[in-house]
Amino acid sequence: METHNYQSTITWTGNLGDGTTNYKSYNRNHTITISNKDNPILASSDPAFLGNKTRYNPEELLLSSIASCHMLWYLHLCATHQIIITKYTDQAKGVMQENQDGSGQFTSVTLYPKVIVKDASMIHKANQLHHEANKMCFIARSCNFPIKHNAFAETSPDED
Repeated sequence: METHNYQSTITWTGNLGDGTTNYKSYNRNHTITISNKDNPILASSDPAFLGNKTRYNPEELLLSSIASCHMLWYLHLCATHQIIITKYTDQAKGVMQENQDGSGQFTSVTLYPKVIVKDASMIHKANQLHHEANKMCFIARSCNFPIKHNAFAETSPDED
């Protein structure tokens, strides 16, 4: 079994001069950098938790990681099954529940992948492969909440 290691540097940039004197004395801005990557990710907390709405928050990044990993596995499986996909979009949605003590957790994620399949006879198999992609996705396999799929495949009028 092969092991892969990842490293990320998180740097808080939200000290307004008094540090964390109180809950409202600082902002939640931070950068996420990974060696050998061109651009840092400008991040904050969700605006509901005093974050900067123009920056990515951890919850959005988790949802995006799930959707991205699913897409990459799905495209891989389509390639190995000779299903030609010419377009893929997903409007993923996640639900996070906040508890009375301030903690919280994701309770579900639903992916809405819409794909364009070159050959109409492959649409059924293309839709089935989403279930296989979910079984293979490293991120989905690491989650303790359900990840559902509302997939839609069609051919493009240009493909006919």
